Amino acid sequence: MKAVIHPNTKRLFMAQVTNQMRGNTHFSGSDRVIASLLVLFLFVLPCFAQQDWIRTGTGLGVEKIRLAVPDFKSSNQDPKNADLLKAFNDTLWNDLDNAGIFDLVSKSFNPLEVPGQPTEVKFEVWSAPPPNASMLAFGNLGVSDNTIMVQGWLYDVKNVTSPQVLGKQYTDAATTDAARLIAHKFADEIIFRLGGGVQGIAESSIYFVSDRSGHKEIWAMDYDGSNQHAITHLASISLSPRISPDGSRLAFSSLTKTSWEIMMYSLELGRAVTFPRFGGTNLSPAWAPDGTRLAFSSSRTGTSEIYLVDASGGSLKRLTTAKGPDVSPTWNRKTGAQLAFVSGRTGLPQIYTMEADGTNVQRMTDQGYAVSPSWAPNGQFLTFSWMRKYGPGAPGSNDIYLMDIASKQWVQLTHDGGRNDYPSWSPDGRHIVFQSSRSGSEQIWTMLADGTKVQQLTFTGHNTQPNWSWK
Repeated sequence: MKAVIHPNTKRLFMAQVTNQMRGNTHFSGSDRVIASLLVLFLFVLPCFAQQDWIRTGTGLGVEKIRLAVPDFKSSNQDPKNADLLKAFNDTLWNDLDNAGIFDLVSKSFNPLEVPGQPTEVKFEVWSAPPPNASMLAFGNLGVSDNTIMVQGWLYDVKNVTSPQVLGKQYTDAATTDAARLIAHKFADEIIFRLGGGVQGIAESSIYFVSDRSGHKEIWAMDYDGSNQHAITHLASISLSPRISPDGSRLAFSSLTKTSWEIMMYSLELGRAVTFPRFGGTNLSPAWAPDGTRLAFSSSRTGTSEIYLVDASGGSLKRLTTAKGPDVSPTWNRKTGAQLAFVSGRTGLPQIYTMEADGTNVQRMTDQGYAVSPSWAPNGQFLTFSWMRKYGPGAPGSNDIYLMDIASKQWVQLTHDGGRNDYPSWSPDGRHIVFQSSRSGSEQIWTMLADGTKVQQLTFTGHNTQPNWSWK
């Protein structure tokens, strides 16, 4: 591949590193009929083929299951039922709609009488038009003595003799948060059984940087944008949050009184814990999938290079030695044997991969300005931010791209303007979270891994650098 070299590459790339430290990196007749058919064949069909390999690799390529999800019914007359039912029903519907594997039956197509118990299911009504459902999720919710109890079932309405796929019962405190959590759990059960045995993401979390408190702190939220809350209160600048695979610790970069350091926060203890200081500027920690190692970039010897330490910060090892800064490592989440990273060794920043011991370095992108790689859980794809045409007078913007590792075939996922950066994969490999300025300010958005179903999650302040939990 041909490298794209700019005369001021060092200055430009160091500007990128500086911006990263500030949290603002923006590293996207009959002859006429015959001619028209040729255009269709040469240009449109390859686009469909391109979408096919994405969908197949991300598990989105199968035919969607037509699923009916009528509102759950009240099982008793407690006055708390109404609010908790609304929270539960809204959450369950959104979880299943966001999954990317269902064709949900519009509630306007539901029969007037919806079931709350298995004995109330009328199979012929749900399996025939207009619902024309293959599967039916239904149940009931009731409150007693400040305890919520939910019963839920999943039925194959095409199979009258043995319809039950799933039957669950949940109890918890009678709160809105508990009702939402139960809905998440039931949705994940449905997704697991109907989605090829892949765990759902309804109970996962997203960590990100927000300045809404007046300082750039690390925040967290549910995968759907609810329950947004601050994790750190350091009154400084904290960036690049990375949650550990077991969800117990959060590594991030923070500006201390002396330099940029890798910080460690224990979610179990609710406070920062000690972690070694390495000298220089230390950024972008990344957990190995087994949770035993961290990769990060450090300028402790001058230029930023990729280093490796164990989970406690010991056994420091330098992985890169090439001329030019190396930053933003990310692990192959399937094997733990490779890393992707950003390097300016050939000019403008490009995406590279290497073995976890620093050998077998390969360049993945061949032009423009490519940053912020994230490795898919299946090990097959990289997603990253790429301005493919970069330089004075060159049109283009930072967009999110997806690349097949083996073939280096890529496809553009975002097309809606603004700066799109910092993609991060969901644990099921079907979704990507990223930051974008398309709404006028930097906010967090999600989409399916084929670029469809784009949704905004944050709206207050500036919110950047999202990182999806491992489970």
